[in-house]
Order: sequence, then C-alpha cells, then structure tokens
Amino acid sequence: MGLVGNPEKVATRSVARKARALIAAAGRDVLVDAGTAEFVGLSDARFESVRALARECDLLIVLGGDGTILHVARQAAGSGTPILGVNLGRLGFLTASSAANLGRTLDAVWSGQCHVESRPLIEAAGRGRHGPIHEVALNDFVVSHGMVPRLIELEVKVDREVLTSYRGDGLIVSSPTGSTAYSLAAGGAVVSPQADVFALTPICPHTLSNRSVIVSLSSTIEVRLLSERVDTFLAADGQTRAELRAGDWLKVRRSRNTAHLVRLPGSSFFGTLRQKLNWSGSSV
Repeated sequence: MGLVGNPEKVATRSVARKARALIAAAGRDVLVDAGTAEFVGLSDARFESVRALARECDLLIVLGGDGTILHVARQAAGSGTPILGVNLGRLGFLTASSAANLGRTLDAVWSGQCHVESRPLIEAAGRGRHGPIHEVALNDFVVSHGMVPRLIELEVKVDREVLTSYRGDGLIVSSPTGSTAYSLAAGGAVVSPQADVFALTPICPHTLSNRSVIVSLSSTIEVRLLSERVDTFLAADGQTRAELRAGDWLKVRRSRNTAHLVRLPGSSFFGTLRQKLNWSGSSV
C-alpha cells in the first residue's frame, strides 16, 4: 500500500502514522514517497517520487484535500493505481473518507466492499512563451491574466469551428470532475462525472451574454491568445504551468489516461453534492 501525505496540513503526521499502523496490522507492506517519509518520519520502503511509487503499489492512500488528490492523480497518470483520498482539507469532493473514519474505510477496502470510479483526465498541448506545452489535469485548465487586472481576449474553436472570442478575466476548460471546482465558482453548471463533456466557462466576461458552454469530451478545443501586452498564464488544476503571449495557442482534448478514485459503499456524486454544498435534502 502506498502512502502519500500533504506536508502543509497540520494533521498529516498523526494521520499518516495512524494509517501506517493500520496497514501494518492488516499484514500489508507500507510504501511511501521520499517527501512523505521525511516529513512524517517513516522508515518504510521509499520511492523518490509519487510517480515511481504509483507504479509499485496496488493502492495509493492520499492524505490531504482535493488539491493533494489532483497532484497525485496527475503524477499517477498511466499507472492504473486506485487512489483512496482521506480528507484533511475543507470540502473534499474527491476524497472518500475523513481521518476519523479511516479505520472503518480501510476495513471496507480489505473486505472488498469499495468500488473504483474512473474519472477522465484531460490534456493540453500547444505553444507558450518559453516553448512547447504539454500538461495533464483532472479538474481543469485555466487561461487567465496575471497580477494586473486587465481584460484578455481569447479566440476559441471547437473541432476547428470558431465558437467565439471571449473578452474578460480568462477562460476555464473543465472536465466533468472539475465542474464542481473553479468552473462552479465562475457560474458554470454542475456536471455529473459520468457525463462525457467539457465545460467552457468564461471568467468575468465583458459581454454579459457569454455563458458556460457544454461540448462533447471527444471534441478538440483550441484556445488562442489574441491580446498583446497583458501577462497571461496557463494553470493546470490550479498550478501555474506556462506563460502565454499574443499568438500562442493550446489544444485541449481528452487524455488517453484516467484517474481511478476509490469510493465507499453507498456513496454517490449527488449525495456528496447535497452534503458538501448544504443543499436541501442533505441528511448531514
């Protein structure tokens, strides 16, 4: 069993040691990445990166919030290893368990009661200011301005056909999983993870008629920066990855890789929505 923890979370040390004890008590080997081992103080078999760890274990137990899950999902892309998220953050849309319920969650894993849910990854390839771009994301890609709040203009095509030119603070291209992240905050629709679609959501559009657009996940979305003299950046899952200048472009499409998230028996996407967003009908 692989163990990965977020060193920025106060509870990581104690929960990681608890997880290690539970795994060892079940008679299973504990593997960790070097960063987690050093931070928590574990002497178990360690790997230099999460990517290497994912290739050698049959389950990744990830301690943190949604941001930690996103990071690990990108690093584990192509390994096929399921990810069990333990929430040490706030909302925890992608996590399966709280730290308090870790013991019961692992019992459900050992007894085969959990199921694995596949979530599509998306990829962006193109040209940036400093050369070629190739990035993978689970939630979204965001093209937005830098520190100076100036409008940027982006031409967007879907399967080579011009959709529109957006003028505003930027554009979010999200996967179904990412619909409950930045896209939701920017006014986009909530999308079921089983819906094979992209959501294209403008950020503070200058034209009030611009709204979030839903297109097939099999489509290729091309985004070209038209603005000059405005600092513009590409972020993948909230992490800045490249700087763009006028004429630079990106093509976003579905990745051939998927993320595999462990889910507890009885859990559902709509149940999570009701609970996390405090919607009417929630019993929590």
